[in-house]
Amino acid sequence: MEISVATDQEWHIIRYSAGDKERWDRFVRRSKNGTFLMQRDYMDYHADRFQDCSLMIFCNRKLTALLPGNLSGNCFYSHQGLTYGGMLLSPSITLQQVESVFHAALDYLQKECSVQSIVYRAIPHIYHRYPAEEDLYVLTRLGAALVARSISSVIPLDDRLPFRTLRRRQLKKALASSLTIAEDEDFASFWPILEENLHERYGVSPVHSLEEITRLHSNFPRQISLFRVCDGAETLGGCIVYETDEVAHVQYIAASPRGKKCGALDLLFHQLIYDRYAQKRYFDFGISTEHGGQILNEGLLFQKEGFGARAIMYDVYELRL
Repeated sequence: MEISVATDQEWHIIRYSAGDKERWDRFVRRSKNGTFLMQRDYMDYHADRFQDCSLMIFCNRKLTALLPGNLSGNCFYSHQGLTYGGMLLSPSITLQQVESVFHAALDYLQKECSVQSIVYRAIPHIYHRYPAEEDLYVLTRLGAALVARSISSVIPLDDRLPFRTLRRRQLKKALASSLTIAEDEDFASFWPILEENLHERYGVSPVHSLEEITRLHSNFPRQISLFRVCDGAETLGGCIVYETDEVAHVQYIAASPRGKKCGALDLLFHQLIYDRYAQKRYFDFGISTEHGGQILNEGLLFQKEGFGARAIMYDVYELRL
C-alpha cells in the first residue's frame, strides 16, 4: 500500500559504519523505545556472524530514527542477532513521520541493497519508555503479515499476583536450607550448570559463549547481572538478568539437580521480584516457545506462571516488497 510523504520534509538515509558509533549510541539512549541491546557494543559482539545493514534515517538533516538490521540473501532482518530489533524512534516523532521513515527505508533497501522482503522483530511494548507502536500500524497498512508470535511471561511489579502453592512450598524449603544469593561476576561457576540444562532438555548450547557473556558484562556492567544461589561455596543455580529502564529481563535460568530439589530458583526469584527489582515496571521471564511460537514448553510456562507471570507477545512481521 502506498503511504504519504510530507512534501516539506527531506529524508536522507545512510548505512551505519564504525565512525557513526557515538552518534548511533547517543540516539539509542534518548529514543523512546531503544534499549542497550541496540547499542553498538552489544550488537557488534557477533558482527562476524551477520552482514550488518543498519540504517540511520535523517529528516531535514536531523537524525530521526534508526533501524538495526542485517542482510541475508535478498532479505533484510531487524535483527537476527537480537531478541528484538525494530525501528528506534525519537521521542517527538509523529505517526505521519513514521510513515515517511518507513517509505524512505523501504525505498533505500530496494534500490541500494536489492532487498525483496523484510523480517521485522518488533520491540515488545513493555520495553518502551514512551508509547511507540506507530511501526505496527504502518506495517499493517503496508500489508505486512504476522508470521511469528512467541509468549513471554511478565509480572507487572506494581500489581503482582502471589506465588502459587508449589512455588511457596519450594521457597519455604530453600529458606530452611540456609541458602545464600550472590550477585557477582563468577560466570564460570554458573555456565556449566546452564550448558548441562540446555543440553539435557533441548540438545542446544547457550546463545552466548562464556567468553561472550563475560565480555558483554564488562561492556554493560550495570545492565547485565549474574545472580547465583549458593550452599557455601557450591553453586546450585542462578540466572542472568538484562536490565533496561523499564524491565528486568531474565536472559538465562538454570539449576543443578540438587538446586531444583531444594528450591534454589524459588528463593532467587522471590528476592529478585520482591526486593532487587521491585522498583522496575516489569519482570520478564522470557519466552516459553520455539519455532516462532508453534511449540509451547508447557512445563517451563507452568513454572513462570507459578511466580505470577502472565503473557505478552514477542511478534515478528514479514513484508514482501
